Amino acid sequence: MYVPPKFALSNDQIADALRAADMAYLVSAGAAGMVVTPLPMMYDAERHSLVGHVSRANSHWRDDVAGESVAIFGGVDGYISPSLYAKKAEDGKVVPTWNYETIAVYGQLQVHDDTDWLRSHVTALSDSHEKRRSQPWSVDDAPDDFIDAQLRGIIGVELSITRWEGKAKMSQNQPERNQRSLIDGLAASRDLTDNLMAERVATYTDR
Repeated sequence: MYVPPKFALSNDQIADALRAADMAYLVSAGAAGMVVTPLPMMYDAERHSLVGHVSRANSHWRDDVAGESVAIFGGVDGYISPSLYAKKAEDGKVVPTWNYETIAVYGQLQVHDDTDWLRSHVTALSDSHEKRRSQPWSVDDAPDDFIDAQLRGIIGVELSITRWEGKAKMSQNQPERNQRSLIDGLAASRDLTDNLMAERVATYTDR
């Protein structure tokens, strides 16, 4: 991934982002070509790996995966209009761009077909999301035989991390006056994505 120094995330920033990340696109080179699977993945800092699961019917886990696989996570992204820059009124020398956050995590893909591993994984995955709810659901709320049947329909995958890259293109390359006018304009928008973008630009530019 092309990552100019101004947009590069540190190792600590990448690790923190992965702890909060959800959806990933897992990409591998299989025997028949590239294979892509969207799935939630969790960062296991102790094992320095990403864990998830796929349907047993998904051929991704059965493919003869060669070399590295990569899991790609996206953050907030959106179109940036030149009209939001203070410099537009000065000389008009501004163009549109797209702001975004992304992390690419590379590693060796392993498969887990052990019931205990799968139960532990789906329990942890559910708990991590259900804790946000006032009445969290638990795997234990469902009958054991039902859960066992569900587990037989999935396969665990683990990406043992060998390297990672993180990029946040959030107007860090713009002059301060443009950053300020951009944040103010996005924050005043009635679009929720614009509001989120304003917060992210402020985070990366300290405005």
